[in-house]
Amino acid sequence: MEDILKILEAGESIEKIKILETLEQTDDPVVLEKIISRLNDDDIQVRGEAFSSLLLNKNSILEILIKNLNSTSENIRGYTSLVLANRNEGSSIPEIMKLVKDERAIVRSCALGALGHLRAQEAEEIFLNSLSDSNIDVRKSALQAIIELDILISEKQTKQILKEKDHEIKKMISKLRKSGPEGI
Repeated sequence: MEDILKILEAGESIEKIKILETLEQTDDPVVLEKIISRLNDDDIQVRGEAFSSLLLNKNSILEILIKNLNSTSENIRGYTSLVLANRNEGSSIPEIMKLVKDERAIVRSCALGALGHLRAQEAEEIFLNSLSDSNIDVRKSALQAIIELDILISEKQTKQILKEKDHEIKKMISKLRKSGPEGI
């Protein structure tokens, strides 16, 4: 076990990935913390394998995942919210909602994406308020959730969003206008 932890901490990326591939059913809290810490690895492939390992884990790891929503690492906060969403952990919605006020845009964006994936209707106001976030990726995440949940937005909000002159946002607004019987 100590060897596994050492490799996950300081091994080469390929070694970390091989180890992570074998840990998707662990329930050892020390190992789970180390897997979660790899969500902040320098190598994107290691981060992806850590994400996958947590996603595929059939054990009850909700508590440890929720605890890590308070990590000092922005990657861990953001990606853990996405792990929770992809595991369909609806009970984590109140904790994820706290992240939409995070100082880091990546965390806010991930949290909005997670809430959208979890179909968190109780976050409707959060989605609408996030349309005026200072970061365009956060606004896009909010807009995507609004589309997925068929939330109506005002024409004034639509015009404000379209001021971005962003191709992706224009496509999303077009989808929003086509959705539902009333559109926007």
